[in-house]
Amino acid sequence: MRYFGAMMMAALASSAGGAVAPDSLSAADYRADAGEIAALIAANYAYLDDLPGGVVPTSPMLTAERDAVHDRDSLLRYAEDMITALADHHALTGSSFKDDWAIVPSYADLWIVRRGDAYIIDAVKPDTPAARAGIVASERVVAVDGVVIDRAVAAFWVRLGLAPIGERAPFAARVLAAGRRDRGRTLTLATRDGHARVVTLASLYAGRADRPPLRVMPGKNGAVTIMFNNALGDDATITAFDAAMAKIAPRAAVTLDLTDTPSGGTTSIARAVMGWFVTRPMAYQVHNLPAEERESGIARQWIEQVLPRAGKYHPGPVSVRVGRWTGSLGEGLAIGFAALGKPVCGTAMARLKGAVYDFDLTHSRLRMKFPAERLYTVSGQPRETVVPRRCVG
Repeated sequence: MRYFGAMMMAALASSAGGAVAPDSLSAADYRADAGEIAALIAANYAYLDDLPGGVVPTSPMLTAERDAVHDRDSLLRYAEDMITALADHHALTGSSFKDDWAIVPSYADLWIVRRGDAYIIDAVKPDTPAARAGIVASERVVAVDGVVIDRAVAAFWVRLGLAPIGERAPFAARVLAAGRRDRGRTLTLATRDGHARVVTLASLYAGRADRPPLRVMPGKNGAVTIMFNNALGDDATITAFDAAMAKIAPRAAVTLDLTDTPSGGTTSIARAVMGWFVTRPMAYQVHNLPAEERESGIARQWIEQVLPRAGKYHPGPVSVRVGRWTGSLGEGLAIGFAALGKPVCGTAMARLKGAVYDFDLTHSRLRMKFPAERLYTVSGQPRETVVPRRCVG
């Protein structure tokens, strides 16, 4: 889910992805890598001020887990727990266990928010186990796998020695509802009128079929909708988009549907898409790198532009649709098109923070992935706070 390809900003980071053979490392090597993680996050995580106290979360449980690291599995488990402690859906590790929690939003079919003391389903992803089970927005989550939701959320954080405060509570509820990667999940739900029901849902990791990068759907009066199939990180998307646009009448209305783009991508794809709709260089987002200011005391911020693409321009109208499963680069495209003066509509998006960098630990090369840049609209609004107007029709 790497969003922005750039040089790594810390000595601990590397672009190398190959892991060292586990039997070539000692317990001390793994323990040394574990000792790097908190400092790595403190130096590079772009949203420290969103964390309780503005510092990397710690607890006696996490400290004991760090000190007990002795092999690759125990290092990975500790790294996952430190990433989880950020309560940030845009942070993860490059490796995983088969029974890990599902990645949200990429492998989630429910978006849950906390309203007062209740955990409410805010959105249901179409054509998923949750949708096929008839779950609808506004239903309340009462329990997960037979455990009352409040207790399940508390237990999620108690294991790490952390309190379920602030954003941690809805973060945990979304993860719990998405379930484990290797099994189904059972949810107890309540409707507005108080009726309760129990539903068992398959994991979204089961039976995922390959799809083309995008789908082109003709509409009325020559209008065309292009739906992106969560492939904004696949270079083949550029070729597919160019081919689709080349077949569209010059004045035809084009709608870009980004409602299934939860897994991020690369800015080259974003610029390739937006490049079809500009005739001159135009600013589309602002980047800020807190790590440089922490290290040098000098702030670094820059504006990224989209440029026209030779022989590729669509003069007709374009609009953009987004939703809860518009994440990362999808959100970047949304604020980008808005900056270009194009209409964007939908609901609140995934609110994934910033641009993700890859950091590899020194000995094991275990990869940590978390937001190292803050991203803003060209007017200065944090990307993760942008909520478009509702679509009409």
